[in-house]
Amino acid sequence: MSPRIETRPPDTPAQTTWHTQTCEAVARIYAVEPSHGLTVAQVAARAQRYPANLLQEKRRRSPLRMLLDQFSDFMIIVLIGAAVVSGAIGDLMDTLAILVIVVLNAAIGFIQELRAERAMVALKRLAAPTASVIRDGQRNTVPTAQLLPGDVVVLEAGNVVPADLRLCETVQLKVDESALTGESVTSEKHHAALDDAAASLGDRINMAYKGTTVTHGRGRAIVVATGMATELGKVAALLEQAEEPKTPLQKRLAAFGQRLALAVLAICAIILVLGVVRGEPLLLMILTAVSLAVAAIPEALPAVVTILLALGASKMVRQQALIRRLPAMETLGSVTYICSDKTGTLTQNRMRVEEIFAAGVTFRAWGAAAATEPVRRLLQAIALNNDADRNTQGELRGDPTETALYSAALEAGHDKARLQAASARILEFPFDSKRKRMTTLHDAGREVIAYTKGAPEVVLTRCTRALGARGLESFSVEAASNAAQRMAAQGLRVLAVAERRWSALPDPARSEEMESELTFLGLVGLLDPPREQVRAAVEECKSAGVKVVMITGDHPATANAIARRIGIVNDGDPGVITGAALARMSDAEFERVVAGVRIYARVDPAQKIRIVEALQARGEFVAMTGDGVNDAPALKRANIGIAMGRGGTDVAREASSLVLLDDNFATIVSAVREGRRIFDNIRKFIRFAMSGNSGEIWTIFLAPLLGLPIPLLPIHILWINLVTDGLPGLALAAEPAERGIMQRRPRAPNESIFAHGMWQHIVWAGLLIAAVSLFAQAYAYHTGSAHWQTMVFTVLTLSQMAHVLAIRSETDSLFAQGILSNKPLLGAVTLTFVAQLATIYLPFLNDIFKTAPLTATELGICLALSSIVFIAVELEKRLRRGGWLFPGVSAR
Repeated sequence: MSPRIETRPPDTPAQTTWHTQTCEAVARIYAVEPSHGLTVAQVAARAQRYPANLLQEKRRRSPLRMLLDQFSDFMIIVLIGAAVVSGAIGDLMDTLAILVIVVLNAAIGFIQELRAERAMVALKRLAAPTASVIRDGQRNTVPTAQLLPGDVVVLEAGNVVPADLRLCETVQLKVDESALTGESVTSEKHHAALDDAAASLGDRINMAYKGTTVTHGRGRAIVVATGMATELGKVAALLEQAEEPKTPLQKRLAAFGQRLALAVLAICAIILVLGVVRGEPLLLMILTAVSLAVAAIPEALPAVVTILLALGASKMVRQQALIRRLPAMETLGSVTYICSDKTGTLTQNRMRVEEIFAAGVTFRAWGAAAATEPVRRLLQAIALNNDADRNTQGELRGDPTETALYSAALEAGHDKARLQAASARILEFPFDSKRKRMTTLHDAGREVIAYTKGAPEVVLTRCTRALGARGLESFSVEAASNAAQRMAAQGLRVLAVAERRWSALPDPARSEEMESELTFLGLVGLLDPPREQVRAAVEECKSAGVKVVMITGDHPATANAIARRIGIVNDGDPGVITGAALARMSDAEFERVVAGVRIYARVDPAQKIRIVEALQARGEFVAMTGDGVNDAPALKRANIGIAMGRGGTDVAREASSLVLLDDNFATIVSAVREGRRIFDNIRKFIRFAMSGNSGEIWTIFLAPLLGLPIPLLPIHILWINLVTDGLPGLALAAEPAERGIMQRRPRAPNESIFAHGMWQHIVWAGLLIAAVSLFAQAYAYHTGSAHWQTMVFTVLTLSQMAHVLAIRSETDSLFAQGILSNKPLLGAVTLTFVAQLATIYLPFLNDIFKTAPLTATELGICLALSSIVFIAVELEKRLRRGGWLFPGVSAR
C-alpha cells in the first residue's frame, strides 16, 4: 500500500507521521531538492516564519522573588514572630537562634529552586553547536540554531543529530537513540517509507531525532521539525509542565506547624486570663504567656529536620548516592513504587553474548567448548565478520553488538587481530536493513572463506548444510528456527552465523552467490545483562513492601526477559503493556489495571508521566529511576526522581532528586533504608519535644487550678526550652536504624505524623511530666520549703532527659539497644544534667535564674520523680512488644 502524501504549506507545524511519507513527498511538501537544498531566498523567507532551532523556556521568577517566597510558610512566619517576642522580653540568644534557623531553611529552599532552573540548561546542551547542510547546491556548516524546516542535512559518524530529520539517503547508517528512546541497541536506519502511522519512536527507522548520536555510516536527510517541535523539544515542554510534588515531610510539617501554633496561642491566652483573674501581676502573666508560647512551639524542629536530612545525605554519599534535594531523603521512606528504566539502570547498558547454539547444543559458557570444532569455527566467524576494533589501551570500540561479539570471541582466545593476520579481509558486503545480513570474505591462504551473519529468518534459508560434532551434516531449517525462537523468547537478540569456502575468489564476486549454499555454524544470542545485585535489591524492595515496575522504550520480549531474571515478575503475573496498547486505553481503563502492571515497553516520555500520575492518583508515592533525556519529565513529576551518575545524561541528573553515583539499582535500597531511619528519628524528636512542651503547658495551666502559685518564671521556661529542645533533641539525629526497619510496609502516603499511638503518647507523657513536677511543687510548698520553685524547675528539666533516653525506640528497651549505641545523645543528656546542676549550685547563676541550692534530700526527690517518666515509657514499650498496645506498631 503506498503511503498517503501530505500536502500543506511549509510553514505549518511539524507533524508526527513523517515516517509514513516517501522522501520525494517530504521534499515536495517543503519545496526542496535533496541534492540542491534550500535556496538563499527560501532560507531568508523561512527564517521569518520559523523560530530559531532552540529549546525555549518559560519566563522564570527572579532570584529575589524565589528568596522572598521562602519566608511565606506559616511556620516560618510564626517563628519570626517568636523571635521578635523573644527579643522584646530580652532573650536575645533565643532570638538569634530562631533567626539562624529561619535563614538556614530559606537558604536551603532557595538553593532547591535554583537547582530546578538547571534542568533546562542541561537539556539545551544536548543540541549540536553546528550542522552540515546543503544550500544552493553547496555544502556548508551553519549554527544549529539557524536550521530551518526543509534544510538538507548531511550526517556522518560522530555527529549529534541537530533537528528531527526524515532520512533520504543512508549508507550503513546507525544512530544511538538510547538517551531518547531507552533502546540499548543502536538503531539501523534506512530511508524507505513505513506503513505504520502509530509506530513508536524506536520503530521509526527512517527518522533521526534531535539530540541523538550517529555512531556509524553516513546519510542525508530533510529537516522536518526544529526547536520545540522536535521530539526533544516535546520532552523539554513536558519538563516545563511537570511540577515537583511536595514531599510527605513537607506536607506533614506544614499541617503540624499550623495546628500547633494556633493551639499554643489559644492555650497561652487562657493561661494569661486565668492568671490575671487569680490576682497574679499582669506583667508577670504577660511575660509567662509569651515565654510559654515561645517554648511550646518547637522552633528547633526545622533545624532538627535539616540536620537529620543533611547527615543522612552525607552518609548516602559514602554509599554512592548523591542527594540533590534534602527532603528526598525522607520521601524515600514513603515510597511505595519504584518505576525503573531498564537500559543503564537495571541493566549494564552494554551488550553481551549470553548464549550460543552450535552443533545442536546450547552453551551459556563456552571456554571449554571453544576447543571443539563447531564452537571454534563459530567464534572465529564472529571475530572476523566484525567491524569493531581495539584502541591502544586495549579497549573495544565500535557498535555495541559488534563489540559484544568481539569480546565473546576474545574471551575464548580468538583474537581478531591475530586471526586477521592469517585470514585477511579481502572483500565485504555490508549490513543494511533490507538485506539484514553482513558478509566478509577472507584469504586463508589455500582457500577463500566467506562468513555471513544476520537475522535468522534471512540467513537460515540460505543454508544447505550444517557443521555438526562429527563434521558436515544435513541441515534442518525448522530445528534451527525453533532454537532461534526459543532464544528470542528469552529476550535475546539472535544472530545466525554461516560460512562458505572457495578455492579462489569467484569472478565476479556477487553477494547473492557468496551468500547462498551456506554451511550453518550456529546462533548467537545477545543481551544487555542485568546489573549485579539488582535481583537481591528487588527482593529487598519486595520485603519492604515497595513494588518495582520496569518502564522502558525497549522491545517487549527483552523487557519481559530482564524483568523475569531480576524477579520483578514471576510466572502467572500480568504480561507486558506496550506504549501502543497504553495509548488505546482510556484513563479509566488504565486506572483499573495500573496497580497490577509491572512491565511497560516501547513507551514514550509522555506515557511515562501518565504511568507516574496514574499511580499517584491511587495515593501511591512513586520513585522514578532513569538515565536518559526521555526519563527527565517523569523524574521531575515523580515524588522522587533518581538518576544515574555515571551513564546518565545531564538532563536526567538535573531533573532528579537523587543521583546514583555508581549507577547501581541496589543503592536505592540503602537510600530507602536511610529514608525510613530519618523519618523514624524525626518522629522521635517530635514525640520528645511535644511531650516535654505539653508537660510545661500542663504544669503552668494546672497549678492555679490546684491552688498552687505559678510554678515557673519566664527565664525558667526559656531555659528548659533551650537545654531540652537543643542538644538532646539534635542528638536524636544520630539514632541508628531500628531492628526490622526494612521488613515494614511503607508508610501510607496520607498517614499522619502522629500515627501508631504517637499522639496518645504525647498526651499521657506530657500529663505524667506535669504530674511529677506538680507533685514536687505541692510537696515542697506545703512542707514550707523555700526551694519549691527550684524543685519544680529541676524535675521538669530532668524528667525530659529521662524521657529522651526512653523514646530512642518505640518498641525496644533502652537496655536492649545499648546505652552507648547513641553516644552523642548520651553526651547531650549528661551535659544538660551538668548545666542544670550549675543553675542550682553556682551562686552567680542563682541570681540569674532565681534559684537556690537544693539539699541532698531535695535533689534525691527530684531524681526519683524524674525517673518515674523513664520507667513509665519502658513499661509502655513492654506492652507494645506484647501486643497489648497499638497492635502492629512494631511491624510498621
